[in-house]
Amino acid sequence: MHPSPQTRSLYDRDFYAWTQAQTEALRSGKLDQLDIVNLSEEIEFLGKQQRQELRNRLGVLLGHLLKWHFQPRFRSKSWIYTIREQRREICRHLKENPSLKPYLREAIALGYENGLDMVGRETPLDPDQLPQSCPFSEFQIFEEPIS
Repeated sequence: MHPSPQTRSLYDRDFYAWTQAQTEALRSGKLDQLDIVNLSEEIEFLGKQQRQELRNRLGVLLGHLLKWHFQPRFRSKSWIYTIREQRREICRHLKENPSLKPYLREAIALGYENGLDMVGRETPLDPDQLPQSCPFSEFQIFEEPIS
């Protein structure tokens, strides 16, 4: 049995309206009007999204670096620009979220797993035949010239 619309909270009925109400309560100092439980969950989720963003971008970058290194005959302008874009966006993301830097090594390891999956999907290479942990140094990942 589902709760009626009248008994469901604003958070459940209209998330956007809930965000606006929470913003107004914060700005006006009406802390007693805050939905602390849902607000804290949403803030925690925002933090997790930043970590996920880093892992996802690293997965794309590392997948392209794997393709670049293990399929030199198929190198393309598209790969160059994807590598450049991901490097730039990761650096921006870390600059905007410097507290993620201690997480970088773990994010590289997790992103590498996704990069292997990308290689498996997009190339004839067998990911099981590639290094199972990231073979690239941070210099190779973020700064090594691609040409």
